[in-house]
Amino acid sequence: MDITGREAGDLLAMLERREISAQELMRATLERIAASNGALNAIVDLRDEEVLMQEARAADDAPMRGALHGLPMAVKDLANVGGLPTSQGSPLFAGQVAQADDLHVARMRAAGAIFIGKTNTPEFGLGSHTFNPVHGVTRNPYNAARSCGGSSGGAAVALAAGMLSLADGSDMMGSLRNPAGWCNVYGMRPSWSLVPSEPRADTFLHQLSTNGPMARSPRDMARLLAVMAGPDPRQPHGMPVPDLSDIRPEAKGARIGWLGDWGGDWPFEAGILDLSEEALRVFEGLGARVEPVKPPFSRVALWQSWVTLRHWAVSANLSPLLESGRLKPEAIWEVEEGQRLSALKVHKASVIRSGWFAAAARLFETYDALVLPTAQVWPFPADWTYPKEINGQQMDTYHRWMEVVVPASLAGLPAVAVPAGFGAGGLPMGIQLIGRRGDDARLLELAQAYHEATLWPTKRPPVLS
Repeated sequence: MDITGREAGDLLAMLERREISAQELMRATLERIAASNGALNAIVDLRDEEVLMQEARAADDAPMRGALHGLPMAVKDLANVGGLPTSQGSPLFAGQVAQADDLHVARMRAAGAIFIGKTNTPEFGLGSHTFNPVHGVTRNPYNAARSCGGSSGGAAVALAAGMLSLADGSDMMGSLRNPAGWCNVYGMRPSWSLVPSEPRADTFLHQLSTNGPMARSPRDMARLLAVMAGPDPRQPHGMPVPDLSDIRPEAKGARIGWLGDWGGDWPFEAGILDLSEEALRVFEGLGARVEPVKPPFSRVALWQSWVTLRHWAVSANLSPLLESGRLKPEAIWEVEEGQRLSALKVHKASVIRSGWFAAAARLFETYDALVLPTAQVWPFPADWTYPKEINGQQMDTYHRWMEVVVPASLAGLPAVAVPAGFGAGGLPMGIQLIGRRGDDARLLELAQAYHEATLWPTKRPPVLS
């Protein structure tokens, strides 16, 4: 029985009923990694097999102690796992071993997860293409010559290739959503502050990035989100955890607004909007009402606000490393632009963000979810750094081609990336379901209904065929 393609919920139920052992699951996981990771490079810093089998044996000998008991997991290499290296994809930190777990990692460990290693990420998580000078390039499982997206690219590839059944990721500018779309799996950016970050440095102001779950089904994402979520008394922000224990497929009567290309303002490669509209017809078949929505806010204002606040946040994090001379050009640009900002310019950007949040709230008086594609281009060649143009329109930054993810990120709204199917070249694409703040469970119900109607992640990549 090939258990590596099973959903996490199925595996955990089988473990609880003793139909399989944690040792059997670990052995199957390591065999799958041995068979496919060499070509894809999703899992890095894999731990010693004998040690992992000992931990699996200990899980078999212990009573079920949490929602992830006995489940092999690998953590995105931006987060600390005590005893494992955290390189962040940078030569500055290569080989440095973390002394303790980050908060969300500690919560997963307490729930019984067995950490087998890390998942690859771009250097410092910058850019939606997973490559770095420490661990190399992670490749798309549907075409190894193409990018898998990022920055949670290693996690998405490991899920698609059966190396993991659940994975954590993080999302500032689509890092949970774009790789999910490009690897035919699910990724969720939760409502901002539902999953707290590690309480280091500033905890009041930089409200852009969040940790979140990835999986091969929305119901599995709910399982991991329930473990990761919950206020941290050391941090000023937080929100109540919704009931994630019973995510039922429910789309009938849902009102969905299709934002498309933002009234023609965003360029898209051919076929992406058509495929997204095909996915929306699945929702219509499930009893939802889908309507086109005119651009509800200025594209220019959104982008101005976004790049200003991103410069500010990235610069605050990486400025101490600038003099090392070992940052990639995109990181240097972010830091230097951030250092040029005035307090008033940051304030003006935040005022724009506040206006967009209010405009989105008005839309959610009519709609249960807003929909956008997960990317504006198909997976591009893995030897590129980033796309320089879309349909002849030049990209003026290394991340302009990901402008489509900004609306959810800027307002801190929950967004679930669901697979939309495959283009003419056999490459995957996804759509984002974006909800009002706090509607995380409702979005997961919509996504689960779509999942059960399509089962896209069961279309296995060539590495498993």
